[in-house]
Amino acid sequence: MALSRAKAGWVLAFLVLMWGVNWPLTKYALNFTPPLIFAGMRLLIGGLVLGLYAFPRYKTLRLKQTWHIYAISAVLNIIFFYGFQTVGLTEVPAGLFSSIVFLQPVLLGIGAWLWLGESMYGMKIAGLVLGFAGVATISIGGMTGKVSPEGVMLGLFSAISWAIGTVYMKRTSMKVDGIWMTAIPILIGGVVLTLTGTVTESWADVQWVLPFILDMLFISVFVIALGWLAFFKLVSSGEASKVGSFTFLIPLIALFCSVLFLGESVTVNLIAGLVMIIASILLVNVKVKGSKVAKI
Repeated sequence: MALSRAKAGWVLAFLVLMWGVNWPLTKYALNFTPPLIFAGMRLLIGGLVLGLYAFPRYKTLRLKQTWHIYAISAVLNIIFFYGFQTVGLTEVPAGLFSSIVFLQPVLLGIGAWLWLGESMYGMKIAGLVLGFAGVATISIGGMTGKVSPEGVMLGLFSAISWAIGTVYMKRTSMKVDGIWMTAIPILIGGVVLTLTGTVTESWADVQWVLPFILDMLFISVFVIALGWLAFFKLVSSGEASKVGSFTFLIPLIALFCSVLFLGESVTVNLIAGLVMIIASILLVNVKVKGSKVAKI
């Protein structure tokens, strides 16, 4: 069932806000924990929360018929995306990494055109490119710290896996229950990343201090569980590329949070990037008259 315009707006605002604050919160949490163990823990908690919520709907799970859909989604959207992302954040500055990851809306726009039959026209292409340029402008302005080729590659892999995973979610959304499609992949990803972290890292390195615990719980419930549920609902009920265009706002919110709570300064790059991102969203979402001619 499609969301009303007003409800979609509220869900989208919640999603962008939660995924925006996720970046500084994750960067902060990594001061207290190895990356893969942390990625696994927050996914396990988020998946369990969603699983408990979904349990009364167990008849809609149909695991024998749909297990492969959950497994593929888990690999693309959760294991690869969060695994590459969490490790990559330890290799390059958060701003640079976010700009690489947010190639995703551009890749998603191309994938939605090729495999979902969504329209593609000059203004949409310009909007997607402009949005990425806005993210890059913001990130370059605040780029400090070490940069490694491995970290850059992890960012690219993260963007590619998320884009392909989103297209797959859209293609299979009518075959599965939305809550289970969110809960099962997150649980699978949580188990895989926790086991991987247990083998390659040490639980003794986790500092169980209150700020870290509260940070992890907030991310698990609001960013992982509710955030992915909102994302699935939006993608399944609208054009994937248009939903993707609004995710350009996520790194912008991450930077504003850093300005407000971490004492970072407002820069010319931040203002320029904001203007470019807003323009990109307008270009991607504008309705083009005579779309049959405009389509590529």
